[in-house]
Amino acid sequence: MSDTTHFGFKSVPLEDKQRRVDDVFDKVARRYDLMNDLMSGGLHRQWKDALVAKLRPPKTRAFDLLDVAGGTGDIAFRAVAAGGPRTHAIVADINGDMLSVGRARAAQRSLTARVEFVEANAEALPFADRRFDAVTIAFGIRNVPRIEAALGEMFRVLKRGGRFLCLEFSHVDVPGLDALYQAYSFRVIPELGRAVVGDAEPYRYLVESIRRFPEREAFAGLMRNAGFARVSATPISGGIVALHSGWRL
Repeated sequence: MSDTTHFGFKSVPLEDKQRRVDDVFDKVARRYDLMNDLMSGGLHRQWKDALVAKLRPPKTRAFDLLDVAGGTGDIAFRAVAAGGPRTHAIVADINGDMLSVGRARAAQRSLTARVEFVEANAEALPFADRRFDAVTIAFGIRNVPRIEAALGEMFRVLKRGGRFLCLEFSHVDVPGLDALYQAYSFRVIPELGRAVVGDAEPYRYLVESIRRFPEREAFAGLMRNAGFARVSATPISGGIVALHSGWRL
């Protein structure tokens, strides 16, 4: 019998999860950024700014970043803007529709020479060992069927002394806010999806996948098992999201 994983709250064969996730992002790609603004009240921009502030791309030397599952380019564009002229980013995403959005945005910003888009699976990255100075992933790790495999791959392609940063939804730990957040997530967000994208189901999945994601300390354990050192997690906005950090030493 094949292994199973969860798609939202449904148990599905492990090999089916990636196809179902692809279907979700095929539907939402063109309205992805608008929906992020509506769902978070614009806070997702501050959360991504916090990741890049912690990344601190250098101004005076070459810096190669790999952003995994970052198809629309949000993290990569911020990183090259924050770094010097020799900061270069590769965006790796398994979804071609999301990459198409990112490439169009890069062209609009005249960043095609500094931000490259590659269709790739996070569980089998097509890059050499120890190639990148930093690896990031924002709101993508919970959609990977085999999280441990993806963490292992991101560790593999990171240079010694390089940093891994993962921004992901977390578990609210402020009394009172947790109940409000849960009610908003399950009642309001799917209806926003229905109104803006024409389909509530992709957003119902996205909300349910947040509930399935490991607690902060459990995810820290997965990072350590993959080889990362000096692992930490910083809750943001009352624990709605967390910024996870680890190093290859």
